[in-house]
Amino acid sequence: MQTAPVLAQGLEAAAIAALPAPRLVFSDDEMALADAVSGNPGLADFYGSNSLKPIFQGEAGAIRRHALIAAVGQAGAHGLPAQRYNPAALAEIDAKGGQGLEGELAFARAFARWTHDMTGGLLEPTKVDPAIKRSVKRPATGELMRQFTASADPAAYLAGLAPQNRPYLALQAALARMSKLSAPPGTPRVPEAMLRPGEVDSTVPLLRNRLAAIGFAAAPEGAQEQFDAPLASAVAAFQTEAGLPADGIAGPRTIARLNRGVGPEATAILVALERMRWMQDQDLSIRHVWVNLPTFNAAIVENGEPVFSTRVVIGKADDTLETPEFTEDMKYVVVNPRWNVPRSITIKEYLPRLKANRNAVSHLDVVDRAGNVIPRDRIDFSRYTAANFPYRMRQKPSDDNALGIVKFMFPNPWNIYLHDTPTKHLFNQSSRAYSHGCIRVARPVELAYELLKGEFSNPEATFSKALNSGRESYLTLNGHLPVHLVYFTAFPDENGDIRRYPDIYGRDAEVQAALAKAGLDSSLDSGARSN
Repeated sequence: MQTAPVLAQGLEAAAIAALPAPRLVFSDDEMALADAVSGNPGLADFYGSNSLKPIFQGEAGAIRRHALIAAVGQAGAHGLPAQRYNPAALAEIDAKGGQGLEGELAFARAFARWTHDMTGGLLEPTKVDPAIKRSVKRPATGELMRQFTASADPAAYLAGLAPQNRPYLALQAALARMSKLSAPPGTPRVPEAMLRPGEVDSTVPLLRNRLAAIGFAAAPEGAQEQFDAPLASAVAAFQTEAGLPADGIAGPRTIARLNRGVGPEATAILVALERMRWMQDQDLSIRHVWVNLPTFNAAIVENGEPVFSTRVVIGKADDTLETPEFTEDMKYVVVNPRWNVPRSITIKEYLPRLKANRNAVSHLDVVDRAGNVIPRDRIDFSRYTAANFPYRMRQKPSDDNALGIVKFMFPNPWNIYLHDTPTKHLFNQSSRAYSHGCIRVARPVELAYELLKGEFSNPEATFSKALNSGRESYLTLNGHLPVHLVYFTAFPDENGDIRRYPDIYGRDAEVQAALAKAGLDSSLDSGARSN
């Protein structure tokens, strides 16, 4: 009789034997494709799972090529630089029937780059500014390509990858109104020239790219440097839209109009669109807390509409004190909170005062690592520096506690939270960047009541009981409640009108510079290392 281990081994061997034998022989075309995508994990994943067969060739491939060309042709409508996806080169390849391996690779890389940007933004936010902590969760390129290949309507599939929420669509509509006939920032300008049909000039490719960026793409009939008939037609069409004589000649006046940017008023919208793409993995239709730092406001939003709003005070415009951007789930409402003083405040602000006078900041306890309160007369503060101070400081629950009577916890590595404050006068200021990074709330009790709805049958009574106890009490929120700390200096109101706010931390300028830099990089290979 077989023992259980022997039987199990037999079953495992049988299962392995039933698997199809791995391929050992590949055609030259398959090997060439495998070698070409080996440096791109996403493309390697897809083509490996697709038996190293191309998807942008033949009759079905032509449909997919046309879908991708149409998608990247909408780059400007998303505030993205069209030349990043090289639409003119794609159109040229398509006109020649796909061009085999090189054509396949060009379209595959354009697909990887476009879907990367649509499903999570062009930029990696954490690389733009250290205070942007937002992590982007993009779908894997291989999986997106499998879905694209299986789709009965490739064009509709690609169109559906862009954010579909109301703020994004309102920002797009505003950009369309403002940027008609203007290329996105980062699109290379065309040098002043007099370019006529039939001429060959090194400036012509720049002219093609600039026109394509605003919807006047013209696939070259031959060399990129040739001012051919399709390009002349595109120039004439642009001139007609711009109110210029439609002679098809790119002279100084036409080039000057073509080089005109969207203007500084549109910059915040371009940045806002990118920030919305960073949040593609977030479902903004569910109940959430929305704290837009430049507006100095926090809101609870349900079904896209605010049901509660309050003024807030945010971190000072200082590199070490700015409130960061991220999303985490609200977990607790803490009533009668203790204030555990951040170490940065302890060593920078309080330790020097304690060295001068051990009884300074007497409203704070000095505690050891175990949380025991240590009498100050047992500590020689002069012995310590910022590097070796072994104690923490803590304030008991009280009327003048720095956190007031309640704080709202969404645990995160940066120890940022919302809280009450005894310093109420700051809420009367129009610009409210005064804290050490955490967010002070003008209407904390009302916020607590609203957050506790659905968690307790009588939120007001539950909160009052915890408050009257005088003890630190945790009221747990069991549902999924995201808190989004965001930074939009341009954002649509409930009517879809774009409201503008100050760039208090200068982050918009950094995001815009990064967008422009990425837009100048039109090499599809450089954007190929998607997952």
